[in-house]
Amino acid sequence: MTKAIMIQGAGSNVGKSMVVAGLCRVFARRGMEVRPFKPQNMSNNAAVTEDGGEIGRAQALQAMACGVPAHTDMNPVLLKPESDVGAQVIVQGKRYATLKARDYAKAKPDLLSKTLQSFHRLSKAADLIIIEGAGSPAEINLRKGDIANMGFAEAAGVPVVLIGDIDRGGVIAQIVGTHCVLPEKDRARIKAFMINKFRGDVTLFDEGMAEITARTDWAPLGVLPWFADAWQLPAEDVMDISSTSRSGDVIKVVVPKLSRIANFDDLDPLAMEPGVSVEVIEPGRPLPADADLVLLPGSKSTVGDLAFLRAQGWDIDLLAHVRRGGHVLGICGGYQMLGRTISDPEGIEGAQGSVSGLGLLDVDTVMAPLKRLADVEGTHLASGAAVTGYEIHIGTTRGADTLRPWLKMDGADAGATSPDGKVEGCYIHGLFTSDAFRKSYLAKLGGTSAVSDYSGAVNTALDALADHLELHVNVDEFLELAETVEVS
Repeated sequence: MTKAIMIQGAGSNVGKSMVVAGLCRVFARRGMEVRPFKPQNMSNNAAVTEDGGEIGRAQALQAMACGVPAHTDMNPVLLKPESDVGAQVIVQGKRYATLKARDYAKAKPDLLSKTLQSFHRLSKAADLIIIEGAGSPAEINLRKGDIANMGFAEAAGVPVVLIGDIDRGGVIAQIVGTHCVLPEKDRARIKAFMINKFRGDVTLFDEGMAEITARTDWAPLGVLPWFADAWQLPAEDVMDISSTSRSGDVIKVVVPKLSRIANFDDLDPLAMEPGVSVEVIEPGRPLPADADLVLLPGSKSTVGDLAFLRAQGWDIDLLAHVRRGGHVLGICGGYQMLGRTISDPEGIEGAQGSVSGLGLLDVDTVMAPLKRLADVEGTHLASGAAVTGYEIHIGTTRGADTLRPWLKMDGADAGATSPDGKVEGCYIHGLFTSDAFRKSYLAKLGGTSAVSDYSGAVNTALDALADHLELHVNVDEFLELAETVEVS
């Protein structure tokens, strides 16, 4: 018998993903087979799954919290924005189409059937499925054809718990306002609410909880104080990227915040190191001259973000950094930008044609329709350290500097290096989760690694999050609210 329950937010970025991850760990520790599920996600931060597809990185973290491998059924629809008006649509792990908003709306009936297919397939191996909504059900203008919130909840027949974020203010209006604008049928599906990100004495909000309960007749599950270790968990959204800086930092890593930045969880293991500061540079600011390493991250729109980078003057800053003897690392889209040219003969990312790259690596990239999705493992050639990671990209990169590979992954040479060894690039995401490699790389920059087990540290943070939830939220009532679902 499989039970399911859905967590929706009274707004975007209220902490749904983190709360779901914590609850997954709570019930997995009780011996239950728990699975996360998000019918529709919008993120350029993706993970490769064991079945060879891609899903939102948050669902991969939630799978880790459950103690199971990530699977495409956990996030059957993933939207990866490529421009202000269009996104690549990933369905059950594979590219479905690139659609503008109006065209996506027309595709929703077909996509709803696929989300339900994945949900029922996932249900067969689970005692409990914790579903995460997207955005807010209060966006009633999007209710017709909805597959992310109440539309999915109705189709799957699952109850809902609503989360509000007190840190941004107006949480009573968030919750009560959602109650007011929802149609009666959707309102009745919400059984309870909780408050997230409280700072200070939670008893000061007792009257607020009573007011919300009286005005909505929804059960109060608790007030969740601010979780101080949240920074140790991979961020779900680019808005959650924050720079880290501590006294005694030795290595300064600078990352330009591209407009379509992707797979930025590459930064998380570096940010966890006490001897490393990771400074994410907002548009309009110059790259600091005292950087030890400039890391060009992945991008969902390499050519577009290369133009964006130049518009900020970051190309000039980067060249100055290289002249000073600084190190540069490009990962995936950042690797492509470092080369001489990027060609897109089929117009996959936009207009057909070719553009000049930054010219810091003697390589050329040609875009192609086939996307490479793979978990990989290998060796860092300079140190012999083991490396694991994943590839999730289109395009092939070739040139003289690929004859100086710095990795061997799955038995093949990987990456490119400039003649002086200061500029490197590769397609491998997740490099820095490999402890021995991270230690070697930081040593090259003149620093040391103090984190001997990054994966273990993330698991410790998940346990701490689960403890935090058990202390402050009525998780037993949450479980009681879950309802049995029909497994077809």
